[in-house]
Amino acid sequence: MPLQVDIEKTLGDFHLKVAFRAETGVLALLGASGCGKSMTLKCIAGVEKPDRGRIVLDDRVLFDSDRGICLPPQKRQIGFLFQQYALFPNMSVRQNIICGVRERKGKREAADAMIQRMHLEGLEDKKPGQLSGGQQQRTALARILVSQPGALLLDEPFSAMDSHLRFQLEREVRHTIRLFQKPVILVSHSRDEVYRLANVIAVMGSGCIETIGGKHEVFADPATRTGAVLTGCKNVSPVRRTGGQTFMAADWGIPLTLPGAPPDTAYVGIRMHDIRPAREGETLNVFRCRVEEEIENPFSFTVMLRPENTAAPLPLGWEMEKPAWERLRAEWVTVCLPQEGLLKLKGESTC
Repeated sequence: MPLQVDIEKTLGDFHLKVAFRAETGVLALLGASGCGKSMTLKCIAGVEKPDRGRIVLDDRVLFDSDRGICLPPQKRQIGFLFQQYALFPNMSVRQNIICGVRERKGKREAADAMIQRMHLEGLEDKKPGQLSGGQQQRTALARILVSQPGALLLDEPFSAMDSHLRFQLEREVRHTIRLFQKPVILVSHSRDEVYRLANVIAVMGSGCIETIGGKHEVFADPATRTGAVLTGCKNVSPVRRTGGQTFMAADWGIPLTLPGAPPDTAYVGIRMHDIRPAREGETLNVFRCRVEEEIENPFSFTVMLRPENTAAPLPLGWEMEKPAWERLRAEWVTVCLPQEGLLKLKGESTC
């Protein structure tokens, strides 16, 4: 039951232009605030109307600007979990769930079966204000799932929760969507969240999808500066080609050899944990650096490195486990930026 989306929408100076196909499983839209993630969900659900394009769910056309088709939200069979859940405050858990049942007969039985499935037993008669955040979320999901939607949209479902509750609810949602066996679109700005929940990641920036692929593929090669930053790369610098395979990294003031760098390479990135101590006799992308700052994390150190003989504006961040840094700790260290860890990145994409 694939979901196919190819739409455009203009709001003032903002232009949304996205195209993707979601199969069974989770496709995550990963992006910063204001990039168009939530607007994309609203267009799929029918809350917002695109200016042009097409949305098709399992060969059923939900929107087609050329043919004048725009089904209302209640006819799209799309489940949409809003950030604040949108439960009816004056209704009980059971009543809220009954509102999602499409069939006229057997509404209470269907709701009770979903209450059991979502582990809401004992809460049937409570109202949303009497529930915890997790219980509210499970009630909202139950109301959606009891309607038997053809696809599920999750808009930042954990954004307002503390880390402990988020971890618990994430496990519950992961279990729920595995049983769903239909397309799920997850919107998030958290790289850890999408990595744990999604099969496919689409990196969004400024209204369009810059990179899309399997989660392992996208994290290994995010392709653009936006993709690198959103997948957690803290070391990103603009580069200028100075020879066939050589570039100058402007922010760090160091020359780098980048074999196979595409012609449109505009940035280079390296994840903090991919930097390593240089080995004896190693010379490629090896630099002597002064330790400018040492930042202690709960289980690691982040060491800020200033390459020797440079007045570049930014240091490099290097993350090491505590025992490793405690053995190596020194005022000056020689490090390698290994080829396999260097990300060759395009600049910002425009729609």
